[in-house]
Amino acid sequence: MPERLSKTTAKPYEGFPLTPHPSGRWCKKIRGKLHYFGKLDDPNAALERFNREWPYLRDGRIPPEIDTGDGCTVRLLCNTFLTSKQLKLETGELSPRSFRDYFNTCSILVDQLGRDRRIDDLRPDEFEALRKTLASTRGLVALKNEINRCRVVLKYAFDQRLIDRPVHFGQSFDRPSAKSLRKARHELGRKMFTFDEVTQILNALDGKSVAVPGKQEPITPTADPAVKAMVLLGLNAGFGNTDVATLPQSAVDLVGGWLEFPRPKTGIHRRVPLWEETVGALKLAIAERPQPKLTADAGLVFLTVQGRPWVRIQAKRKPAQSSEVDSPELTGHSIVSLDALSQRFRKLLDLLGINSRKNFYTLRHNFETIAGESKDQVAVDCIMGHVDPSMAAQYRENVSDARLLAVVNVVRAWVFPNAPLELK
Repeated sequence: MPERLSKTTAKPYEGFPLTPHPSGRWCKKIRGKLHYFGKLDDPNAALERFNREWPYLRDGRIPPEIDTGDGCTVRLLCNTFLTSKQLKLETGELSPRSFRDYFNTCSILVDQLGRDRRIDDLRPDEFEALRKTLASTRGLVALKNEINRCRVVLKYAFDQRLIDRPVHFGQSFDRPSAKSLRKARHELGRKMFTFDEVTQILNALDGKSVAVPGKQEPITPTADPAVKAMVLLGLNAGFGNTDVATLPQSAVDLVGGWLEFPRPKTGIHRRVPLWEETVGALKLAIAERPQPKLTADAGLVFLTVQGRPWVRIQAKRKPAQSSEVDSPELTGHSIVSLDALSQRFRKLLDLLGINSRKNFYTLRHNFETIAGESKDQVAVDCIMGHVDPSMAAQYRENVSDARLLAVVNVVRAWVFPNAPLELK
């Protein structure tokens, strides 16, 4: 007869999700019913069982029996998939942001489907429930992207012969339709900065006084040469967060005024003529750049005050009791994304009272929209780093510098209408 212990028995660590029961077991009330998960003297085993059964008990379902055969479980699939993706991350074939997104998707699959659930036994109704959960916290575009990643992970199981047949999703794990995506985008309105907003941003980053709607007195933010240079790259070259964060100094010719740097997301080569305003801002940013914390980052154009890249991912250690997804190289860790640029830019936009839907990546919307007035979409796509699937792109060897100059001059005339000369 086990010794009956007090309800006040100490938990193994703060935040432990289970409660000690007088019967000598760990328990938790779920949907109004008390469930037991193991003896008090083995909290790790109780926690492991709780994490395995929780997704089912939470939804009022009966947890499946633990499979003791050689079947591929959700946890095994996710670990194998992440190990494969980490190899591509280390060789530069996958961006840190994409790896972070895949890691988070695997965590969702483990949480929603159950870590010990066999992949070849998943049912369409489980995917219907998964889609409902995803849709409850995401807009249509984010929902589409998350469903795509879930399908990529689960397709990997069949491609790698971890299972004998493809996963059957049924008809309820579909992506939002193109029509619904267009409708949602139309309802949200245009996502680009106005001329006045761009002027406000650049003046604020120069440390100038800026009038803010709703405030009686102008504000005078602290000058930030590095972020100003990044904003100008967004306007001049259509650069996004990862572009500026990974830009090496070797890619920038500050004497000739050109930038050559493949887009990290697509690998498309980009050759971009730089405005004199962008060149001046880059010179100042490089001159004031903090010392790198790591030798590997010494060649970057931009570093935070801590000497680290503005956008990066890192493994964050979790308590030993955690049951998060882990790959062999990331056991006991979770992946966190650190985007100091987004945070810094968001604070600036909030200070200026600019719409919360807009962010640093909105600068790419500005470039694409305004550059389109050049009536040379091929040159615009070349600067943006877009993939051109047309047959013409297979035969086109290059786009002339004159066409690239014409495109950036159109955007420069919009950003700096009083600029005296065009680039030549």
